[in-house]
Amino acid sequence: MLKNLFARIGVGAATVDTILTTEHFLPGARVEGRIDVKGGDVEQEISAITLKLMTNAKVESDDTVSYVAHPINQFQVTEAFTLKPNESRSMDFSFDLHPETPITVLDTHNNQCQVWVETALDIDFAVDPTDRDPMHIHPPQAVTYFIQAMNACGYGMVKADVESGFLRANNFRSHSGCYQEIEFRPGGYGSMFGSIQEAELSFILTPDTTHVLIELDRTFAGDGYREISVSNDASYAQIEGQIKALLA
Repeated sequence: MLKNLFARIGVGAATVDTILTTEHFLPGARVEGRIDVKGGDVEQEISAITLKLMTNAKVESDDTVSYVAHPINQFQVTEAFTLKPNESRSMDFSFDLHPETPITVLDTHNNQCQVWVETALDIDFAVDPTDRDPMHIHPPQAVTYFIQAMNACGYGMVKADVESGFLRANNFRSHSGCYQEIEFRPGGYGSMFGSIQEAELSFILTPDTTHVLIELDRTFAGDGYREISVSNDASYAQIEGQIKALLA
């Protein structure tokens, strides 16, 4: 009886450990790995094992800003089963990353973007054991070209974070309940005398197209929005040409 009580509060209960085949991914890539479950001191009923793809999203309310854990997607790995004391079970899994998974590998000191997989054992009337595994999400080719084009035009990346909510443009929109903003500012004399003080890029990726909504903060004209859509196979020269025309 005492062991059952302890297990409900997490002492001597089942444990879970998720092992990814790699920590490095592109948005939309296949994720593969293994979940190891170890029984505790008592028999426990596991209602399900769930994987959640998570990020930290910024929420603004009145004059306050906070970051909350936001589920981008989730997957149930198993149905209910009984885990006996000290029993070990392993199960393989695979799933595709959401194409709107925020990019975390970015060249800025002020990078608020995090992505991880959270594994949870669903145990009735007890503390659910969890495991958290970080993921490094790299920019795909077209996004890399946009960043390089901004740098070539004299704009450096200064901040990246994830906003809670939905992104809406004329020809595309987001679906995950959050969207990434990557902020650039002009360097050198451009920051003092140029009309554009700041540019924020938000990418929405599809299997064939890279969409980007660009918010421009102009000195005398206020904020304005522009949108660009290019093939995922677009060349650097094509993307640089569009960025140069936009920032002129």
